[in-house]
Amino acid sequence: MWNSQTKSVSEKGQESGSPPVKTFGMTSAISMAGPKPEDFELTKELEKTLQPFNVFESEAELNHRMEILAKLNTLVKQWVRDVSIAKNMPEQMAEKLGGKIYTFGSYRLGVHHKGADIDALCVAPRNIDRNDYFTSFLEVLKKQPEVTECRAVEEAYVPVIKMNFDGIEIDLLFARLTLKEIPDNFDLRDDMLLKNLNPKCVRSLNGCRVTDEILRLVPNIENFRLALRTIKLWAKRHGIYSNSLGFFGGVSWAMLVARTCQLYPNAIASTLVHKFFMVFSRWKWPHPILLKQPDNVNLGFLVWDPRVNSSDRYHLMPIITPAYPQQNSTYNVSISTKKIICNEFERGMKIMDEIVQGKLTWKSLFEAPSFFFQYRHFIVLLVSSQSAEDHLEWCGLVESKVRVLILNLERNMYISHAQVNPKCFDQVPSKTTSPFCSMWFIGLEFQRTENLNVDLTESIQTFTDHIHKHAMNIKMLKEGMKIEARHVRKKQLNQYLDPEFLRRERKHTEMLENSTPTLSRKRSNNSNDETTSSQPGTPQQDASKKKKRLSETFDDSPRTTPNTSVNVIVDGDMGDGQESVEGCNTSVTHMNTSQKEVEVEAVEQQKGDAATTQTKTEVISTLQG
Repeated sequence: MWNSQTKSVSEKGQESGSPPVKTFGMTSAISMAGPKPEDFELTKELEKTLQPFNVFESEAELNHRMEILAKLNTLVKQWVRDVSIAKNMPEQMAEKLGGKIYTFGSYRLGVHHKGADIDALCVAPRNIDRNDYFTSFLEVLKKQPEVTECRAVEEAYVPVIKMNFDGIEIDLLFARLTLKEIPDNFDLRDDMLLKNLNPKCVRSLNGCRVTDEILRLVPNIENFRLALRTIKLWAKRHGIYSNSLGFFGGVSWAMLVARTCQLYPNAIASTLVHKFFMVFSRWKWPHPILLKQPDNVNLGFLVWDPRVNSSDRYHLMPIITPAYPQQNSTYNVSISTKKIICNEFERGMKIMDEIVQGKLTWKSLFEAPSFFFQYRHFIVLLVSSQSAEDHLEWCGLVESKVRVLILNLERNMYISHAQVNPKCFDQVPSKTTSPFCSMWFIGLEFQRTENLNVDLTESIQTFTDHIHKHAMNIKMLKEGMKIEARHVRKKQLNQYLDPEFLRRERKHTEMLENSTPTLSRKRSNNSNDETTSSQPGTPQQDASKKKKRLSETFDDSPRTTPNTSVNVIVDGDMGDGQESVEGCNTSVTHMNTSQKEVEVEAVEQQKGDAATTQTKTEVISTLQG
């Protein structure tokens, strides 16, 4: 393996004759200090703050999940038996084959929230193949009275059966092992289980193997769980929880918290959360996050290694899974999403400092300004279908590809960054002719300049072509499935979203700006067009300003630099109105924004190229060092 020659701190201590130093991961701990009385008090306050957010399940709800998994496990054993008998295996032998359901993800880690789905894996013996799973077992599931919305996604990178089992969403993967039987106490951690396995089965097994390894590598599981619940809630509230959209997914956040636990093994949850932001607000990306020495296993599967795989050198925020074959769980991160995540780390650190000092409460950590009042310009993706089943599949495909559009937009030298809101919105029924229509919003920040013309036609056209080509390749595209991309100014959001929702978001943002100094200062730095609304004054002045801002919720009138003009084009035409791009079912609209201020950091193409080169050099030097 690429750093197999690196020796742990404990090994070095033994060689030098000094007492061995306890290590938790790749390095020794930063601090072995235990909690102080004030740390216990802060942790109690944290638990109390988390309660209203439904991050804890009741005993009855947890038992319900266990009952569902037990039923599913019984179904798998019976199905393996029946299929084996149908393949002429003696009934007595078929009874012994077994088969088992394993869980992974947030449920296995013990940090799932109310209403969360369950990630599970069906493991079968060698006489059961993948075709059996996606045919006969799928039919078995559909016949169960508790099962609804059951569908197979065989074309996915990790093939899956999705369903609702008695009110709980379940994503069920499949792996066929080269074993004659699967006993009930079977452990999946043995690397040699992967020998000669199909790559799809290896990817399916990876979730369980990684989750189990994370739990094995943390010093205190209960402290880890409470800290992880906190960080997951924070990430979701701040719109940076989504692997498919280019942010961090659940396993990535779990590994970051696990690494924090390794560095502060005796700390309790409140301290771990504080140290989490301290460590990762200062982390020198693209230096990789590793929970342990990579396994020196060679079974022929591709592992993350920038010295061998040139594509790995371009990963911006690598977080490496601890089980073989090691992978980067954050390969979808882009320049824009990295910038957003790092900004949130820094802001979280400032808020945590004030929480520890008693200046703010834990609630402040979970409050964030509305996405819709951080930008003046948006791209709206409208995805429509004719049936509920088609819409579920169509939205899933589009969501998995939105990051392609973000990458296309990043290549435009006039765009500082593009941020997608992870939340999918339903369009106001009175404003659409399709029976099912969902939307994603992408906020745009432009380079500071005067009389700027930005043509997004090619970026959007490339994205929609990619979506339709992929849909046709997997035979998903059906009549009535459409995707539209429109440029929208902030004042036009009420054409797509409920005006009452927007008014509440505006009030919420203003309340945060007035009550949280840290948030106000950060907002002022990131968006100069909002500076005026962040300045405190007398109560009478604040009330007057608040009333005025509420009346200007959808007003794009200039506030500071009236000589800045941004003209956004998304269909190759400078005229007003809306046109349809033939051949791809994509409607794109362009709007002129004269005399507007768009205050952003200038991002030059040459600078981006230099940054990429620097990234490659830093990763290689890190690994070789």
